[in-house]
Amino acid sequence: MTLSDEEIKRLFRIRRTVMQMLRDRGYFVGDFEINMSKEQFIAKFGENMKREDLVINKALRNDSSDQEAELLVNIKEHVLVPEHQVLTNEEKKTLLKRYTVKETQLPRIQVTDPIARYYGLKRGQVVKIIRPSETAGRYVTYRYVV
Repeated sequence: MTLSDEEIKRLFRIRRTVMQMLRDRGYFVGDFEINMSKEQFIAKFGENMKREDLVINKALRNDSSDQEAELLVNIKEHVLVPEHQVLTNEEKKTLLKRYTVKETQLPRIQVTDPIARYYGLKRGQVVKIIRPSETAGRYVTYRYVV
């Protein structure tokens, strides 16, 4: 299926914007990728390109060592990190109903927190944290991802 000129133009403009955005966010993007003409774009991807042919794989500048260092130790296994369980949407609804609270009234955890990044948490999710307690055996808290 050949794409219309309008669809090709649209995909070309989207790809250029994504390349500019990636460069602005600190990824390796060459000038030739940003300055590519529509004709060069068509020559590279063909008249009947598919969206999956336009996948972009880029590395961050000056960050590979940080990403690797983060993976050297499984923080979930560290003695000071309590057990975390990500709640399903249904479990989250039940929790909010049981305690008659809004999600924004729960204590918060940043989406950039190492444990939130480990679990790939997204804004709006809720995580259950289970800590050992000398008096109660275990102490449960919940955090809302912001």
